[in-house]
Amino acid sequence: MDTPALYATAWAVLPPLIAIVLALITKEVYSSLFLGVVTGAILYAGADFDGIVNHILNDGIIASLSDGWNVGILIFLVILGMVVALMNLSGGSKAFGGWALKRVRTRVAAEIATVLLGVVIFVDDYFNCLTVGSVMKPVTDNFNVSRAKLAYIIDATAAPVCIIAPVSSWAAAVSSFAGEGEGIALFIRCIPYNFYALFTLVMMIAIIVMRFDYAAMARFEMNAIESGDLFTVPDVNAEMADAADEGSDKGIVIDLVFPVIVLVVSCVLGMVYTGGFFDGAGFVTAFSDSDAAVGLSMGALVALVIIIAYYTIRRTISFSQCMSCVPEGMKAMASPILVLTLAWSLKAMTDSLGLADYVSGLVEGMSGFAVGIIPAGLFLIACVLAFASGTSWGTFGILIPLGLAITQSHPELATPIIAACMAGAVYGDHCSPISDTTIMASAGANCNHVSHVSTQLPYATTVAVVSAISYVIAGYVSSPVVPLIVGVVLLLGVLFFLRGREGSYRVPDEANVNQAAVE
Repeated sequence: MDTPALYATAWAVLPPLIAIVLALITKEVYSSLFLGVVTGAILYAGADFDGIVNHILNDGIIASLSDGWNVGILIFLVILGMVVALMNLSGGSKAFGGWALKRVRTRVAAEIATVLLGVVIFVDDYFNCLTVGSVMKPVTDNFNVSRAKLAYIIDATAAPVCIIAPVSSWAAAVSSFAGEGEGIALFIRCIPYNFYALFTLVMMIAIIVMRFDYAAMARFEMNAIESGDLFTVPDVNAEMADAADEGSDKGIVIDLVFPVIVLVVSCVLGMVYTGGFFDGAGFVTAFSDSDAAVGLSMGALVALVIIIAYYTIRRTISFSQCMSCVPEGMKAMASPILVLTLAWSLKAMTDSLGLADYVSGLVEGMSGFAVGIIPAGLFLIACVLAFASGTSWGTFGILIPLGLAITQSHPELATPIIAACMAGAVYGDHCSPISDTTIMASAGANCNHVSHVSTQLPYATTVAVVSAISYVIAGYVSSPVVPLIVGVVLLLGVLFFLRGREGSYRVPDEANVNQAAVE
């Protein structure tokens, strides 16, 4: 392809900016993403109509759906949708919800249980989003936890947990961008410096225990608690998905637990298989060398066969009913797949316009800054880039090599600099409306996507601001302990301040009672 006249200029930021602004204004994500794609094609091809259409279709949509990695992710999602449909039809999710309701006595406990389940499922953020949402919806619904709050908890235990879990698809992605001999060792060294991920976990627990919400989330929680409106913003797709979640009364808890265990084990084995574990490579090495898209899709396929055999042998549901879940699972994933396809196509547009090179130029222009500010500066640039492009892994690929180049002259800042690139990328992935993980969190909670984005953004940004301050401190001290302590104290102080401000919503005591117990 020829290099366009606007390559690597500020115009490269316009397509994702248009998509994000339109999504927030119109509360409709399909047309917003598509118009972002069209804008990118126009900037690339100019007044050439044929060139615009060709760039949208061949270089955008078709190329995105022809990419092996993307196809692997789509296969993984479709199979996950089938597994979730099987668990729901068997009554496993319903049985687990009933089991949990007898043991989860308070609203706080319901939210904490959701957090813990999200932390336990650390292998992959997509798997996390769909599984946690499916399992915990009945429990959180019982305590009138809004779907927006559930989506936030799901999202906050997806990417932020994966980026500090050495055994995850994210660890493999980060390792692939590191220099020779670094790999997973660099990832592990960065964990205590990954302030955004660590502070996000603190933020979640604090908000739940302090029993208050602020900004847009306050309205959603107030409506859920005081009027039983879990959505606030109606969503036809979410209501249809909820209706499809109604399962059999024959299921028992093992009908959910067994498939989840099989899925986790199969996905882990699939990933290490692609990394050469069964050819003699060590477990950690195999994970760092794995192909996550292939490994996850292989593991999910094997798990699907085992799960169907389990349900058929146990006679929870018949084989024909199992087969009916195949198209149902695909239909359930149609909306996320469409959004993902458009989001990938938008990324193709920004790549063709040189967004990466433009941002790289900005990063290189930071050389005149005081050395200690470099980690905070890279963190903020990673935040903006990942938010605009909707991809954390793409941001890893752009900024981690640049960070490694900077560390050659400032080796004492190597770990905080790379961790800052990772943390900023996770912020963008966490709250961008065109991020695949954000999309999957909305799908997992059956929540209106724009509602999830608008309620999560103030929370994520609060954590990002505190993290930026901690990175400033990290640039001048040789240990992560001081910036960690300062960040946690500052974050809690901000939350206590916001709790007393007008516009925040405190959960009343009566809302903390198990509704099923009352009835």
